[in-house]
Amino acid sequence: CTLDSEVALRVGGDFFFDPQPGDSPVKLVLIAGGVGINPLFSMLLHIADLQGYQEGKENGYKMGTVKLYYSAKNTSELLFKKNILGLMNAFPGKITCRFHVTQQSSPICKELQPHVTGK
Repeated sequence: CTLDSEVALRVGGDFFFDPQPGDSPVKLVLIAGGVGINPLFSMLLHIADLQGYQEGKENGYKMGTVKLYYSAKNTSELLFKKNILGLMNAFPGKITCRFHVTQQSSPICKELQPHVTGK
């Protein structure tokens, strides 16, 4: 998006990401807070599966990029953080994440530091 772009947001309800072969690639922005990561993490795994499958065989999927923004009180409450880091490492430039912590009192581990904002 650029300044003054119009975007569509969806909060809650039934939602899914199910691209079909031949669809144009899309850029996804996923925003989660606390346990709200659960359905978005499922989508992220689905996207990673599609990208992995795409790299192995021609199946018509053209995947875009995914940016996940995920907030919690502190890094210990960031669910699936190791899995998310693994996906970012497996798909550099395709899957990225910014973790945001609002009440972190202890030092942030070195592995997470480049991806965390807030205190």
